[in-house]
Amino acid sequence: MAERKRRAAVRKIALSQIKDDLSRFLRIAEKQDIVITRHGKPAGVLIGFESEDDWFEYRLENDPRFLRRVKATRRSLLSGKGIRLEDIDD
Repeated sequence: MAERKRRAAVRKIALSQIKDDLSRFLRIAEKQDIVITRHGKPAGVLIGFESEDDWFEYRLENDPRFLRRVKATRRSLLSGKGIRLEDIDD
């Protein structure tokens, strides 16, 4: 699984601005995460996706069931269970 691409520095924008022009900020969020502030304090994050693949990767990276499965698989492999790729015949 590819790690989500790191993007440019986070941008902070007031909620009042976001509400007035959400579609513009969604386009910006495709390239740069936006911290939404309320009364000058962080209140949320706007994350845009350039493609459906980006959305799919984000969902996997944040799915607790998937993360538990990855953790269990790693433990299993570390304990000597499983098959190494080098040992698989073509």
